[in-house]
Amino acid sequence: MNRRSFLQGVAGLAGACSLGSLNAFSQTSNAGFKLVDVTARAGLQFRHNSGAYGGKLLPETLGAGCAFLDYDRDGWQDILLLNGMDWPGRKRQRSTLRLYRNNRNGTFSDVTRSAGLDIEMYGMGIAVGDYNNDGYTDILITCVGQNRLFRNTGKGTFVDVTKATGLGGRSGFSTSALWFDFDRDGLLDLFICNYVKWSAEHDVFCSLDGKHKSYCTPEAYRGETCWLFHNRGNGTFEDVTATSGIFDSSSKSLGVAMLDYDQDGWPDLLVANDTQPNKLYRNLRNGTFKDVAVDAGIAFSAEGKARAGMGVDVADFDNSGAAGVAITNFDNEMIGLYRRSANGTYADVAAQSGVGLPSKDKLGFGCIFLDADLDGSPDLVSVNGHIDDTVRNVRNVGYAQPPQLFLNNGKGVFRDIASEIGPEFVQPKVGRGLAYGDFDGDGDLDILMTTNNGPAFLFRNDQLAGNRSIRVRLVGTKSNRDAIGASVRIFHGGTSQLRLVKGGSSYLSQSELPVTFGVGKRDRVDRLVIQWPNGRTEEYKDLATGRGYECVEEKGIEPLTTF
Repeated sequence: MNRRSFLQGVAGLAGACSLGSLNAFSQTSNAGFKLVDVTARAGLQFRHNSGAYGGKLLPETLGAGCAFLDYDRDGWQDILLLNGMDWPGRKRQRSTLRLYRNNRNGTFSDVTRSAGLDIEMYGMGIAVGDYNNDGYTDILITCVGQNRLFRNTGKGTFVDVTKATGLGGRSGFSTSALWFDFDRDGLLDLFICNYVKWSAEHDVFCSLDGKHKSYCTPEAYRGETCWLFHNRGNGTFEDVTATSGIFDSSSKSLGVAMLDYDQDGWPDLLVANDTQPNKLYRNLRNGTFKDVAVDAGIAFSAEGKARAGMGVDVADFDNSGAAGVAITNFDNEMIGLYRRSANGTYADVAAQSGVGLPSKDKLGFGCIFLDADLDGSPDLVSVNGHIDDTVRNVRNVGYAQPPQLFLNNGKGVFRDIASEIGPEFVQPKVGRGLAYGDFDGDGDLDILMTTNNGPAFLFRNDQLAGNRSIRVRLVGTKSNRDAIGASVRIFHGGTSQLRLVKGGSSYLSQSELPVTFGVGKRDRVDRLVIQWPNGRTEEYKDLATGRGYECVEEKGIEPLTTF
């Protein structure tokens, strides 16, 4: 996943970041919240199976993702954990994904079998969205092999509609995916990342010592294009990869996020590539896209090199009104943290923001922006872990690595406080997938993460400072029912915040669809403004905080009985 071999020593720090901007933070912890490991008490008994048996096959390094989703539409976030499987001819155990229904009391029930999802596949990534606008969330699972689409029947079960929808008949090495409505016709389209051209039969022999097989870096394989499927509205999809401007066989894509890069109300896409330039696909509003990543300054590092992009997320982290970007990379490359300027270009501010130096010796995968302390500014979480346990012997860096939580001081300056918010969270892990969601209905955002060939973890967010939030669930009528692509803003006391309803993001994972705004101690917000995916704008005034709302397009807003 990096141009350097494992034998290369860690390079010296070039251009060390200026620490002057970090003085805005006190050196004593005042996080205002803690993260508590509730995996066992919640009933999540899961262990990822990479299929590793000693053959060192490339997919074994990448792990699998996770998602928060409300599959039964009861207003409570359920959990889906993806899994791999044993390789053909190496059968030792049966492993499937796991769907856990929220019992609304802090625990979950495993409903995988009754939901019709007790199926073996080498799962990688997940994207959830209501592609047929029937009110129930459907599930797309990317795989090594055939990707799978499961339609939600609305009766607690799912049906495999891969072939019926036109998504069958092709195998690949797919990774992250997302649903989005690129032509704004009210129907969710589908974007799927692919990594490299790989098969077990053509696995390349790589070695650190010339004798024993090791995991290859992606340079050993040819790239593969991402895929774009247009929703026809009749339950089927059309492959428009070749005609849309997306086709690029040099890409080695692992992460994707939706954003409105040029702020024209149409969804654009940012793709994180591994050892290849990142892609920023600008939506030309005619069914086609143009890659503008180089011009926008987000294709390469500041030194002009393609890094090993893994996970990606977007958020207005400095409350400037424009979405910035985080991209996790290989160790010795640091996280890329990009701030958007007024002219539409991005500058990597990782070093001066406090994110760069602490992440430089980590290999990052999943990353999410969320307001962990509910103070009104998005914080950044990343999970880390190397690709091969032998790395500890040759590079003196950990295979299991601690996650990081960068607390935002409100001005886009961050400090890693992972060690201050709970001893369980900061324990080293071989981290991969990462998502957020309010599973216990208390108004703050909890964290779900997966590890490679290991357990999943659920961390409950416990607020200690008394900060409040306001949560908004959108239901589209003219727009797609999930309102994916909508932007939501709140205005209070002369300040504003922006959140996007977005599918995908992070790494192989998806967070919940409702949006959450931290508001500190405020008991009301002045205005809530929604720009729906079809361009319609609605505004609501003087809303109480400490509660959730449901907004139905063209029909108004109603408070929810729970968050």
